[in-house]
Formats: sequence, structure tokens, C-alpha cells
Amino acid sequence: MERRSTLTHHQPLRAFARSRPFSGCTRTVLVGLFVYFARVLPVCLVAAPSWVALAHGSQVDDGLAEALRLTREATVLHSSGKFSEAVSLAQRALAIRMNALGLEHPHVAASLDTLAGLYRAQGKYAEAEPLYRRALAIGEKTLGPEHQGVAASLNNLAGLYHAQGKYAQAEPLYQRARAIGEKILGPEHPNVAASLNNLALLYDAQGKYAKAEPLQRRALAIQEKALGPEHPDVAASLNNLAELYHAQGKYPEAEPLYQRALTIREKALGPDHPAVAGSLNSLAELHQAQGKYAEAELRSRRALAILEKALGPDHPDVATVLDGLGGLYQAQGKYLHAEPRYRRALAILEKALGPEHPNVAAVLQNFAGLLRKTNRTAQAAEMEARARTITAKHARTALPK
Repeated sequence: MERRSTLTHHQPLRAFARSRPFSGCTRTVLVGLFVYFARVLPVCLVAAPSWVALAHGSQVDDGLAEALRLTREATVLHSSGKFSEAVSLAQRALAIRMNALGLEHPHVAASLDTLAGLYRAQGKYAEAEPLYRRALAIGEKTLGPEHQGVAASLNNLAGLYHAQGKYAQAEPLYQRARAIGEKILGPEHPNVAASLNNLALLYDAQGKYAKAEPLQRRALAIQEKALGPEHPDVAASLNNLAELYHAQGKYPEAEPLYQRALTIREKALGPDHPAVAGSLNSLAELHQAQGKYAEAELRSRRALAILEKALGPDHPDVATVLDGLGGLYQAQGKYLHAEPRYRRALAILEKALGPEHPNVAAVLQNFAGLLRKTNRTAQAAEMEARARTITAKHARTALPK
């Protein structure tokens, strides 16, 4: 299912997948950690004015230009699911900025946020947290406690806690980011809408739907007023509100919102944009929950084709759709169709994210369900044990220190 905050650039959200009834069996939902399926995405600090580089002379200026180039290239690689390559470039950019500007400059904080976001995308939460914390400390010291750059770092750190299920630690950070935005930008600014959205997603993850819905609705109203009713960010908020209804089984309320989001994206971005695939995937899951398997399959197949063409066959978002297709076929008893989808999804995620990422555990759990349905209990038990080991490892990293 696709959920995203519009304040941000890239990346995920929940580190541990939520389970819910799925056509007579239990399926584990992949964590949205990627470009078009992410529920909460990280924000980047706004770059400091160019005069900072000029004040240090041409050599520093050239170095900072190289750091900016490396950061942009890392962002492209991140979007393509090439996380290891992106990390290498982000580390180089960070080193350049630290050498040129010192250890406590906003540009350094921005590079720390970028690198932390890449670790977060790979499920390396223990590596990401100190970088996010350091970026926040730099921002507070150099920009002041009520700067938008600080709000961005607060959202990033909160998103990391959110991803690990550390909701009590995430909420005050989201609230503080929201308060900064409202004070500096006013209550009707799109960035405030994004902060509201982040809070709503946090409450949604905890099943606090009554608290989430008014925040989602206010975020949507702000964006429609500020950006117009056909802006892609409006589509993202529509999708989030639809997901809130979907999670509660309110399918008649969810479907027109999903459909409107799809229409906006097709018109604004074109029919072959990955964000369109995100909307198609959401609708496919809704149709599947309603037992409309033929409609679900058509939408899933179209989403898969879009993503394979736009992002390549080995992108993690492709695995998300493949896992969904596997579940769709499994729900219909089409086990021979389901198995190759699960196998391919698992192979993609292991290659792109590593064998111990939470999304690998999710696919293992889903695949194990298929194996049990086909009386391969020994293989199923092995997959379930591996999934538990991965989940336990990430649960340990989420414990308070």
C-alpha cells in the first residue's frame, strides 16, 4: 500500500509490517521504504546560501560544488534502489563538506541527513540514528531551535522512530516540527500539511483512527487550497486518507479517494509515472480485499509494468508489487502463479537491501504461508524461523538505550 508525506524526498516508514486479514489467511504487508510506496519519507535540510562557499575561496567553492554533485547523484541512485552505491557517494560528499566547512555547519547536517536516510532505507536503523541526532544538534546550534531546517531534522528522526515502532519517541518530535512550521510559515502552509500528515500516519500505525482522520482531512484541505485540487501532493494526501478508511474496512469511502488520486497523477505526471503505479497498487489491494480479483490483477499487472519500465526490473518497488501479486494468486488458490512472484520478490529485496532487511522478513512470512498451503511444512518452518530472526534483530535495535 502506498502512503507518503509530501514534505519529503525519499524513503520509508514502518520497520515492522502490520498484519491484517487477507482472504482467509494472514499476510504481512511490506514496509513502505521506497520512493513511491513509502508512507513517511525523509526530508533534506535546505542548502545554506551560496555565499558560504564563496567566502571560503574558489578551492572550497569547487569542493562544495563536487559535494553537491555527489549528493544529487546519490539521490538518483537512491531512487533507483542502488543503495550501496548511493551510500559511497553520500559518504564522500559528507567528508568534503566536513573538511571544507568544519564539523558544525548546516551543509554538514544536510549530508548527515542524506546518509542517515540511505541507512534507514536499508533497515540499518542503528547506523541512521546517531547521524540524524547529530544533524539535529548541528541545526539547533547553528540555525536556532525554530528553523525550518531543524523541523526537517525533527521529522527525519521522528520518522526513524516511527519506522521502528517507537511511537512514544516519535510523537513529540513530530509535534515540535509541526509547531515550528505553524509559527514560521503559518497554519495554512503545505509544509504544515506534511507535518499533519506525518502525525496522522503515526496515529494510523497505532490504530488510533479517530485521532488520525481529522489531521488527514486538515492536511488535504490545506494542500487543495494552497496547491490546487489537481496537484500531485493532493493526490498523495487523498491516497493517505483512503488508506485510513481501507485499514478500517470502510471500502466504499476509500475507493473514490484512491480513484481521484489515480486520476490526478495520470493527468499531472503521465500514465507511465511510478506514482501512478503507486495508486494502481493501492486500488489493487482494495479490490483484493473486496474479493474483486480480476480487477485487482489488472491493476497490479499495470503497476508492475510501469515500475519495471521506469525503475528497472530489480528495484525494491517492483518487489512490493510482485509480493502483492503473489498474495492475490494465493488468495485464489493459484499457487503455481503465486510462487514465482514470491521467489522473485525475495531475490530482488535480498540483492537490493540485504538478507536481513524487514521487508525480506515480510516476504519470507508470506512465502511461508504459501508453502504451508501446499504441504511443504519443513520449508515453511525454515522461512518462518528466518523471518523471526530478522524481526527479532530489528526489535532489539528498537529498544531504548
